[in-house]
Amino acid sequence: MTDTDAELWARGDQAAFGALFDRHAEAVWNHAYRLTASWSLAEDLTSATFLAAWRRRSEITLVRDSALPWLYTVAGNLARTEFRRLGRFRRALRRVPDDDVVPDHAERVIASVDDDRALRRVLDVVATLPRAEREAVELVLLGELSTAEAAEVLGVAEVSVRSRISRARARLRAVEER
Repeated sequence: MTDTDAELWARGDQAAFGALFDRHAEAVWNHAYRLTASWSLAEDLTSATFLAAWRRRSEITLVRDSALPWLYTVAGNLARTEFRRLGRFRRALRRVPDDDVVPDHAERVIASVDDDRALRRVLDVVATLPRAEREAVELVLLGELSTAEAAEVLGVAEVSVRSRISRARARLRAVEER
């Protein structure tokens, strides 16, 4: 019988943490990709998420014996921090004359993929949602947590999460209809 996440987390040794990584790395990467629409950034966020988990393993209590909700929350927080950093970087680039900037080939390749463009449009709209709705969308719709798990992570009632998701979907449909 395999150990639960909570049992592995409580052990806190490298082998236990390696088992947690093997168990959840793909799901965390998928979540990070859905948040960023970037393969490389999703890899970086996955690494940073597990690094944070390793560093804070003795401070964290898991929700429902699963590490995944906490890992999704950390990945989401790291993605928001990265978006703020990229925003500052882009604003700085706009102040540099265009003839001094060499276009990044990787960005052009990624931008050419239709699925990535569609995901970016959705993420742009999600980013405009009120914080409570955005967090619920990131955890439930993008992160694939249940509403009960998201409610525990957010510290609210499950009905509140369902309400936030409903309001967010209405806002997203209104944007799509424009």
